[in-house]
Amino acid sequence: MKETYSREDAKSIKVGIIISLVLLFAISCFTLQKSAVKMANDSHDYVINAKFGRTDGLVVGDKVMLSGIVIGKVTKAVLDDNYSTVLTLSIDNSVKIPADSSASIVSSSILGSKFISIEPGGDEEFLESNDYFSYTQDAMVINELLNRIVAIGKNNCGKNSCKKKI
Repeated sequence: MKETYSREDAKSIKVGIIISLVLLFAISCFTLQKSAVKMANDSHDYVINAKFGRTDGLVVGDKVMLSGIVIGKVTKAVLDDNYSTVLTLSIDNSVKIPADSSASIVSSSILGSKFISIEPGGDEEFLESNDYFSYTQDAMVINELLNRIVAIGKNNCGKNSCKKKI
């Protein structure tokens, strides 16, 4: 049995196909443009490595910031032979980082995402591609921080007798 469509149904089907093709074309153009921009940006970056004992909460793709400005991103994280984490940071070529600078893993807020914060040093020489930061500071784990605060409070309470005086 042959199905027949009314002129209005056939027109709706044609419009749907055309809209689908236009959307597919737009998505393809957007994807190609993003990859071209990414390739252009990557060619203007250099790589610096940083070794950390703990990187809890930090993931590949997180920001690298200097003085509150995003200057790069974390591109790779691997364990070395001593089970320390070596992070590879892609830094914009226009930013020169003094050789005695430090890198720290910090949070944007109490429960916020983590990022690498670079504190510039005063050295006249700069880090070059594939160099390592001399100074790093590991991520602070919130649970450990809270446990330390509670322990200090309990310790102080024991010394000062926190019982209510009548």
